[in-house]
Amino acid sequence: MFCFAITGGIGSGKSYLVRLMEAFGIPAYIADIRAKELYKTDSLLLRRLIRLLGKDIIHNGELRRDVMAAKIFSNQKLLSKVNDIVHPAVLRDFINWRSAKEKEGYGAIIFESAIFLESPLFHFIADKVIVVCAPEDVRIKRVIKRDNMPEELVRERIARQWSDERRKLMADFIIFADGKKAIMPQIIEVFNKSGIKPVLK
Repeated sequence: MFCFAITGGIGSGKSYLVRLMEAFGIPAYIADIRAKELYKTDSLLLRRLIRLLGKDIIHNGELRRDVMAAKIFSNQKLLSKVNDIVHPAVLRDFINWRSAKEKEGYGAIIFESAIFLESPLFHFIADKVIVVCAPEDVRIKRVIKRDNMPEELVRERIARQWSDERRKLMADFIIFADGKKAIMPQIIEVFNKSGIKPVLK
């Protein structure tokens, strides 16, 4: 089964690209969304996070992601420890999901994650890596509109992520989602060069 990894910075246009590719019948595993589900369903994951971060990250049996985020936001060492717990759980979940999709007859899938390239644990799952890029001012406007987030906080998040230049060095394909260049022809080119022949639904 062929796997595209889609990654890019906050506000780059990853979600839009995924939706367009899903329209060709390619199912997508959205790592961030699936991780949030695992916080609810994976009791071992939850216990390990409590052991690391303390019982105050739980309220009424559910993970308080805001409390967890506050603990790890400016603590790189703690963030790495959290990732060492969460990422293997996400990888196991993805492998199970991929197996199910293969049994359903799909020939290609998508793994979408903002930090795919920063996370070597996941690299082996991808046949091709797609990096989505957009100018920083465009990304900032998108995130402010989407999340109602203050501009300074958006800039801070961008600064904490890899630069587009660094991501491009590890990309098989680069999709420009600047709002000017049409994305569909870029997708068709990716399919053609990857030997994928999806059918638009």
